[in-house]
Amino acid sequence: MSDHTQDIDNIVERARRAQQSYESTGTQARFDRAAEAAAWALMEPARNAELAAFAVAETGLGNVADKITKNHRKTLGLLRDIRGQKSFGLVKDNAQNGVSEFLRPKGVVAAVVPSTNPLATPVNNVVNALKTGNAIILAPSPKGVAPLERLLGYIYAEFDRIGVDHDLVQMVPSPPSKAKTARLMQLADMLVVTGSQSNVRAAYSSGTPAIGVGMGNVVTIIDETADLDDAAQKIQRSKCFDNATSCSSENAIIVVDAVYDALVAALGRVGGMMLDAAQTQHLISTHWHDGHLNRNMLAQDIDAVLTTLSMAETAPPGTKFLVAPATGIGPDHPVSGEKMALFLALYRASDFDDAKAKARAIHAYQGRGHSLGLHSTDDMRAHALAMEMHACRIIVNQAHCFATGGSFDNGLPFSLSMGCGSWGGNSIDDNLNWTHFVNRVRIARQIAPVEPSVDDVFAEYFAEAGK
Repeated sequence: MSDHTQDIDNIVERARRAQQSYESTGTQARFDRAAEAAAWALMEPARNAELAAFAVAETGLGNVADKITKNHRKTLGLLRDIRGQKSFGLVKDNAQNGVSEFLRPKGVVAAVVPSTNPLATPVNNVVNALKTGNAIILAPSPKGVAPLERLLGYIYAEFDRIGVDHDLVQMVPSPPSKAKTARLMQLADMLVVTGSQSNVRAAYSSGTPAIGVGMGNVVTIIDETADLDDAAQKIQRSKCFDNATSCSSENAIIVVDAVYDALVAALGRVGGMMLDAAQTQHLISTHWHDGHLNRNMLAQDIDAVLTTLSMAETAPPGTKFLVAPATGIGPDHPVSGEKMALFLALYRASDFDDAKAKARAIHAYQGRGHSLGLHSTDDMRAHALAMEMHACRIIVNQAHCFATGGSFDNGLPFSLSMGCGSWGGNSIDDNLNWTHFVNRVRIARQIAPVEPSVDDVFAEYFAEAGK
């Protein structure tokens, strides 16, 4: 056994001892205070500002102001969602069927977290784990190590205020490695993986129960009934937030022909620079280079993007993002895939049916199961998308990157990890939340028999098909 592997064995053993004590002496109030302590470690305004700036400096991704907003709102929303939720012990007692249901922790959770959200995502996982009586070990990306180490220092300081064991929240010792993460995946009781699809696949093949989430490649449809200025403004806010680090940022919009020109004009009014065919080809060849996304554009400010593309002198004043007209879809057309940069692809559709077909084709290439946006005043079109598309969330008339992971003005749980169901190769189809961090134990008692006759259960079938 290598020293690196022994390091993982040691921290897992410490986590297991801490978790067993946490559970055996635990109460709902105790779990709630620990979760709140971890949340306040990030939400305290001075620490949030410091950590956000440090994360951007270390990772080179996103921007500080939006990181501060994300850290605050995502954590505040999570606390709203879990407040008053009973996540430990007896939760149901059904006298009619004789079944009682209890919630117990999973044990030691391992969470692989991405460099795009090196603070908000781990805190989300930590809060959910502590709320439900678990210990958690975080495996950051190489660029996320230093921000996470500093965040853990603040979490431990909050733990000391209320007497919580530091070993309940740990991280893979620096430097991170595939060997360390693989060993952690083998030893933990449950895995939560957000980020690269190679990590998700490794989690599912580790032999440990795993929750992985799928690739984002959000497509948004704008139909002829939409409020175009409202749609353009929301698309701009979503696309530009934190320099498009979110997996829920629009990567393509599909506009029906009847309002195509009007939507292009509306995008221009909110800072969208429309590219011509030559500029679009230059953008594609620059951003997708040698099989990688260009780091000079990846989650960078618009000034850096324009400079990289040699468009700084020609871009209209007030440019906030780029709009690349597109027709092709699939591996030979990378502009139809995920970009993580301040531009999106624009497709023209003859009508709503054609828009659905194009969205389905884009998701078949990248992003199956994740989510789909719709700007429309016809709610039945949302129904159609729900029944016809391979997307677990249909986001209607909202700024997509804020809405998909839960918002104060919609009913989805606050989360930074969106399950994509069987379409995206995931074990969950909803937003990762505290309910995924518990085991359910049921007591079944004997009751009076409830046994129907054969004729009762087959009555409708026999009426249609005959006996």
